[in-house]
Amino acid sequence: MMDGITIRVLGDYGPFSRMGKSIGYQVTIGQSSYLVDCGSPLFQQIGGHGLKTISGMIITHCHDDHKRWFSDLALFNMYAPDIPHKIYLITSEGINEELFRSSGPALDRSLSPDSKRVVDISYDEYIDFKVIGPLPKYRIVCKDKGNGESRLYVSDRNGNSIGPDSAKIVISKKTGRPRLLFKDPDYKEWVEPDSFYPFSSEVFYEKDKNIYRDPEGFTIEAINAPVWHGVPGIGLKFKTDKETLIFSSDTVHDLRLWKQLYSEKKIQKFSMSKKEFESASVIHDDINNYIERTWGEERFREADKAFDDGVIIHDISSRNSIVHTDYQQLKHTALKRNNVILTHSPDKMTSEWMLSKADKVFMVKENTFYEVVSGELFPLNADVYHKEEGRYYVGYRSAEGKYAVYEKDENLSLSYQGRPELGKQLYRIDLYEDISGRYFPRLESVDSAYQERIDGSVELVKFFVDDSSGKDVESCRDKIQVKNLVKN
Repeated sequence: MMDGITIRVLGDYGPFSRMGKSIGYQVTIGQSSYLVDCGSPLFQQIGGHGLKTISGMIITHCHDDHKRWFSDLALFNMYAPDIPHKIYLITSEGINEELFRSSGPALDRSLSPDSKRVVDISYDEYIDFKVIGPLPKYRIVCKDKGNGESRLYVSDRNGNSIGPDSAKIVISKKTGRPRLLFKDPDYKEWVEPDSFYPFSSEVFYEKDKNIYRDPEGFTIEAINAPVWHGVPGIGLKFKTDKETLIFSSDTVHDLRLWKQLYSEKKIQKFSMSKKEFESASVIHDDINNYIERTWGEERFREADKAFDDGVIIHDISSRNSIVHTDYQQLKHTALKRNNVILTHSPDKMTSEWMLSKADKVFMVKENTFYEVVSGELFPLNADVYHKEEGRYYVGYRSAEGKYAVYEKDENLSLSYQGRPELGKQLYRIDLYEDISGRYFPRLESVDSAYQERIDGSVELVKFFVDDSSGKDVESCRDKIQVKNLVKN
């Protein structure tokens, strides 16, 4: 098996970005290549020919910025004349069910080959599904009673009904969605098992973790303990003999919050008598009125250690996100700055942690991130990373630097001139524009700009009233990092 894990960033912007490149990655190990999420414009970036070479697609959760092109890919594989196979989808059982429901309007009907009839098409005709992650021992089942009636009940994997003393179904009055309420045998408390248990728990999950094994010899494992995002989601571990690459998925990573989730006992708010609650199999109410503990301690302990053995691609927000990790929360996480790349970031952000960017290519070698530029590996050793208006910059500390880094409310910003309103000045830097992994001194004149040609060369263009002129310029990255350059 080839050394190293290559990650091509197809999209890394936040869910409400004006840049239009939502989340997506292409992970390649040896001859195998997988898509991790499909929110970015794949046909534009990879092209039809490239998509034909993909070994499989992994979906971490069903927010649109992570699965926006799922239905289009399914249709492409179905109708492209030279693709002999369906989409090979690798995800958890729960996420696959969500994809089935959400893609129905786009996939479940079409015209017959002669265009004379509207025909039904099953989900399985588009999708070759491979489960990763353990299967839950208990689930909500809908049974047809005949005469147009059906009923919901909780069943184990053998089809045995589970009584209301152990499990109940709570149907939301707001959404009509049924959710499972389960009585934990150790805590003797009512919990929502999707939130309460890590995949390692054999109280609720089957023993087989359904770890995917690629023919190249590496594995892909689903994790759920550190994934706290609201909707069903999984993180991913790609493991070779020497490397472990972890996608945290979208999550609020805050050890203080996580400790509260497992340590706080909640008081139930009954809309009925206690006796009625105990005997009820189905309840129409808010499930949060009955959950007594959000996480189990087992999940907290596993979440705390989830990222110890690898390098991590982790989502980030600037502030006040309830479903992502805020920048100022990083000091309250189990993450370490030297083995993390931050993604899913806002359109404008300054960070001392490495920020990803759409179209960048990284490689993991012996659990260290490098950037791949023209076949060479460069270390990620800038002091500051900055993105703004679709452009990307890196900064290195310098007492004579033209730019200053400021901190206010634990968030960072940059300025060319003194700006006390930006907060406390931390240090000065030399700032470079990053163009396809090559570094050029940042320009301040509005009459000048760097432009990358089709052949990959970069020119400095100066604009005049009626004309413009340009000249080739060379990257200064190798001069900055010459001692750290690693040959591929």
